Amino acid sequence: MVAYFDRQNFSLVLGDVDFKKVFPLTDNSRGLLNSAFFWSYAVFQIPAGWVVDRYGVKLPFAIGYGIWSFVAGCTAWAASPSQLFGMRFVLGGAEAINTPAGMRWIRLHVEERKHGFVMGIYQAAAKVGPAIGAPLTVGLILAYGWRKMFMLIGFGSLLWLIPWMLLVRSDDRTVERQVAKRSRAAPLSLGALLRSPVMWGIIIGTFCYNYFNYFCLTWLPVYFAERRGLSLKSTGWFTGWTFWGIAVVAIVAGYLADRMIASGRDAIWTRKAFIIAGFLIASTELIGAASNSNQVALFFAIFSLSGLGLATGNYWALSPAILPGAPAAQLAAVQNLAASLPGILAPILTGWLKTVTGGYEAPMLANFLFLLLGIGSYLFLVRPEYAPKSQPEPEPQHL
Repeated sequence: MVAYFDRQNFSLVLGDVDFKKVFPLTDNSRGLLNSAFFWSYAVFQIPAGWVVDRYGVKLPFAIGYGIWSFVAGCTAWAASPSQLFGMRFVLGGAEAINTPAGMRWIRLHVEERKHGFVMGIYQAAAKVGPAIGAPLTVGLILAYGWRKMFMLIGFGSLLWLIPWMLLVRSDDRTVERQVAKRSRAAPLSLGALLRSPVMWGIIIGTFCYNYFNYFCLTWLPVYFAERRGLSLKSTGWFTGWTFWGIAVVAIVAGYLADRMIASGRDAIWTRKAFIIAGFLIASTELIGAASNSNQVALFFAIFSLSGLGLATGNYWALSPAILPGAPAAQLAAVQNLAASLPGILAPILTGWLKTVTGGYEAPMLANFLFLLLGIGSYLFLVRPEYAPKSQPEPEPQHL
């Protein structure tokens, strides 16, 4: 949740009058600054996955969290667009540890039959972050100004390290040995994963899911303000409600998928059905974008992003289910690398399309086309028969 406070508050600041007086930015510049976070976030995903698999979750995560919260607070003193870019770049590099660490912890401490529900909760936190963070950010900006907002959220978040260090056990190695002993499956190498059509289908589908997600995270507040004429306060609340919707649906959908699988349904096809349904509902955003009615547009903004929640926990739970021999954090890192690349592309492409066409119709059409591509990837590439096979380790021979 805290990670997403720091990702989204910048997109809301871009609509603040005082901020725009200090930094008079073009649409292209706003898109570039919104993408700065994701350049380093993407680059450090696989190294972060290796670090977490090598050294465990507790300490690496605490270090990354401390760095990104400190840098988020220091954004208050930025005096130029290049300094803003630099702060966002460092923030992204430090946050790269987040998902590999979380996914490794879940893989080691939660039974697979509960993965949909627990990953739904974990990924819902990424939506609750913007849901709470949008009105919180706007409230702090209106009360204290944008510089103090960065200080309060960034430095205030450091308090979370106290319960983390006191309550979390560093037991990765012990649990990992227990899981390996139960499984006895030979682990898949990173090379074997990347040679598999399944992995590429997951990469493409994850990219397409997050293209729409990051459009909503970085440009939806500006769309509400510029295209729909909402005030900064209303923008914060409507942005918050769209992310509350996806958070609730993500938890419910993960739980329902787990229950269906427990009743005998095929795990792979059940999770795929939820994912594809989520993409289809998300594509209804195009209906709202085409309407001249603010009520219709706001309804479909909430409905489409909420519907995407059907896929949220399930597309993360599907990956270890169809690739059981993959190393936990490295699989999560590859998938999250695919999730972070649209964080670079969506803000820049949206800014460019808006500049070229003068409106939001072309950016919304791009969202729709990426969602269709994601549906195709899960239908035709993420199939059990294309998954690499890890051979079970032989039983020890006794003389």
